[in-house]
Amino acid sequence: MEAPELALRGLTKIYGQLRVVDSLNLDVPRGSMYGFVGPNGAGKTTTLSMSTGLLRPDGGQVWIGGVELWKHLREAKARIGVLPDGLRLFDRLSGAELLTYNGMLRGMDKAVVAQRSADLLAALGLEEAGKKPVADYSAGMTKKIGIACAMLHAPDLLVLDEPFEAIDPVSASNMQDLLRGFVAEGGTVILSSHVMDTVQRLCDHVAIIDHGHLLVAGTVEQVAAGKDLQSRFVELVGGGAETKELSWLRPSSN
Repeated sequence: MEAPELALRGLTKIYGQLRVVDSLNLDVPRGSMYGFVGPNGAGKTTTLSMSTGLLRPDGGQVWIGGVELWKHLREAKARIGVLPDGLRLFDRLSGAELLTYNGMLRGMDKAVVAQRSADLLAALGLEEAGKKPVADYSAGMTKKIGIACAMLHAPDLLVLDEPFEAIDPVSASNMQDLLRGFVAEGGTVILSSHVMDTVQRLCDHVAIIDHGHLLVAGTVEQVAAGKDLQSRFVELVGGGAETKELSWLRPSSN
């Protein structure tokens, strides 16, 4: 049986008395498009940060392609491309310069960086924007250049935290095609999203987390259990308090 691209065992993060992630176990199959979903505050970003070397866990292990992340950090990180939550970029650089800088930091050949940068800027609709400072980018353009940086070194695993947030529908469609092509060539994608319809259409596997605990994981069909994923998600995490009518929230008749 082929080893998973990402394996988490007993992953734990504690802040004070709060166990933000509590002994989480998860296997992400190689070559999968894996959705990682949960309500706000569920521990998604914390889990992804610990899984990519951005945040040290208080307990548990992470393996990337069979390499234990926190024992062999440089080797494991070389296999990963990451779009983290709240991405900070060197925004005085142009988009093309930022990609070149990222490539040089990874020790990539300059000619390879130039070709891949041009390809990514074209694929993401940033050819003209690539000449402008990232500080002048819209939120959606900033997200796209961040994804380009994550893909530049052709990683085995892409971990994308809310990749379609602030992205227009046309750009989102192009990006989804790019990710599907990456998976078709043997890559693995983990993405978090609050849009269940996108996860159901794009992903073949999904995991649902709440209060730091993994509730369910498997293929989308297995997790949905004969329902649409949105309904199943609400069923598992709870629908929350009943919404009360606000009698004052109506147009005044005066």
